[in-house]
Amino acid sequence: MPVADGVELHAAVSGSGSPVVLLHGFPQTHLMWRHVAADLAADHTVICPDLRGYGASDKPAATGPDTYSKRTMAADVVALARALGHERFALAGHDRGALVAVRAGLDHPAAVTHLASLDVLPTLDMWDVMHGVSASVGFHLYLMAQPPGLPERMIAGAADEFFGYFLDLWTNDPAAIPPDVRAAYLEASRNAVPSIVADYRASAGIDLDHDRADRAAGRTLRMPTTVLQQDWGAMLGFDAAALWRAWAPDLRHVPVSCGHFMAEEDPALVAGELRKLLSRRPA
Repeated sequence: MPVADGVELHAAVSGSGSPVVLLHGFPQTHLMWRHVAADLAADHTVICPDLRGYGASDKPAATGPDTYSKRTMAADVVALARALGHERFALAGHDRGALVAVRAGLDHPAAVTHLASLDVLPTLDMWDVMHGVSASVGFHLYLMAQPPGLPERMIAGAADEFFGYFLDLWTNDPAAIPPDVRAAYLEASRNAVPSIVADYRASAGIDLDHDRADRAAGRTLRMPTTVLQQDWGAMLGFDAAALWRAWAPDLRHVPVSCGHFMAEEDPALVAGELRKLLSRRPA
C-alpha cells in the first residue's frame, strides 16, 4: 500500500469492526502479532503492517536523518490507515513499533483513539536511564548509533548470529517462536540491515530532538494509554510507571512476567489488555 514518497508498506488485514493497528518490533515482522491479531479480528478490523525498512515493506536509502525518524514512520502508519478507509484507529506497538506508536500519538492525536506500548521506554527516557555497567544490556543501541559504515558492515558479516542473539536472549519461552517463524525473522532482518541500523541511528539523533521538543512544550498523549512492561526498573534502578506517566496522564501500567516477546509468549494476556484498553473512554 503506498504511503509516502514512493514508499509502500506491506500489511496484513483481517476482521471487521473498529480498526486496530498493530506495529511489530525488532528483529521481527508483522508475524509477531499472529496470535493476538486472530483474537482481535473476531470483532475488530486488524491491520498489521511491516514498518518502513522491515519485512516486505519498502526500505528506502537513508538520505537524511528523517528517513527513518519515528515521525516519518508514524506518518506512514497514519497514511496506511487512511488509505484503508480509517481516519481514526487504535494503535499498539511492540519495541520499535511502540516508539512509532508513541510518536503517532503525539503527532496525530486526532487519529489515534487508544495507544498501547509493549516493553519499551520513550526514546528520551531510554537514553536517560542507560548508564554504567547496566547499559551493557543495550549494547546494540550504542553500536547502531554510530555513523554509517561500520555498524552495517559488522552486522551484515554475521547477520543471523546478531539478530538470532536477541531472539534467544529476550525469550523466556523458546517455543513461543517456532523454527519457521524464527527463520522468517532472520531472513527478513538479514535483508534489511541498512534500514534497521538507520532506524536505530535515528533514535540516537532526530528522535531525541523530537522528544525533547515535546517535553519542553509539555505535549503528552491525550488518549487512553496502556503500557505492558517487564520490570526493568528493579534491575536498572528507575520507576518505569512514573516515566510513562509523564507522557501519558491517562495511563494503565501493567508489569508482566513473560519475556520481551510477550505477544508471542503470552498472547492471551496481551489481547486481554488490549481489549481492556479499547473499552476505556478518554479521561
